[in-house]
Order: sequence, then C-alpha cells, then structure tokens
Amino acid sequence: MKNKTRLIFAVITVLTIMTGLFVRIKKVWFPDVVNLYLGDALYAFMMYYIISFLFVKKNIIFRGLLALTVCYTIELSQLYQADWINMVRQTLPGKLVLGSGFLYTDLLAYLLGVLFALCVDYFLIYKHKTLYVSRLK
Repeated sequence: MKNKTRLIFAVITVLTIMTGLFVRIKKVWFPDVVNLYLGDALYAFMMYYIISFLFVKKNIIFRGLLALTVCYTIELSQLYQADWINMVRQTLPGKLVLGSGFLYTDLLAYLLGVLFALCVDYFLIYKHKTLYVSRLK
C-alpha cells in the first residue's frame, strides 16, 4: 500500500508541474490575479506532494507544516541578495526553484496551496485508503 501511495503522490506532483507550466505558457488566457498567485499556490501544492512522497508514513499535518516551512524558507531566502545567488536565480532552474523576488502576498498563496493539498490528500486519498482498508477487515 505504501508504494501505491507513493505512486499517487508522484503522479500528482507531475500533474501539478504540468499544470503550472501550462498556466505559465498560456498566461494571456488568465486574469492578472491568477497569473500572479496561482504559480505560487501550485508550487506549494507540489511541495506538499514531494514531501508526502518522501515522508509517506508521516501524518498529513506534519507533511503540511513541513511543506509550508520549505516554501516560506525559500520565499524568505529571496530577501538575501548576494551576487552569487542572484546569478543562480537568473537561470531557469534557479528561478523555478528559488523564485526571483520576495512578496508578502506569496506567503498567503503558499498557505492556500498547502491547505488545498491537505484537503485533496485527506478527502480523496486518505479517506479512500481508510475506506479500502476497512473493507478488507
């Protein structure tokens, strides 16, 4: 069951990345508010499922708090403006992983992304899994 759960988390992570890239490529289709905050919310959503993949046996609260901590740490690291890290941030991988500029509103987007991931995990994965296990008994 643990490997099946990990596979679900990996698939969700890949689908989230694809969704984020799609939204970025087709940004003219979306209003400015979506373009401004959806990427950060999806990043946090993805981070939750990466953490869940790595810590599959931990409870959802631990995974949610860890994902939020990672996102907040990366966002706060954008306040650090040394030349070497700014050069890293100018590359595509650096920009995707580290971001490019600190915004307080990004912290809210991360919180909403992790909360949505927690809801998806709890209502679509966890509840289904416990229902399946209870049927086996």
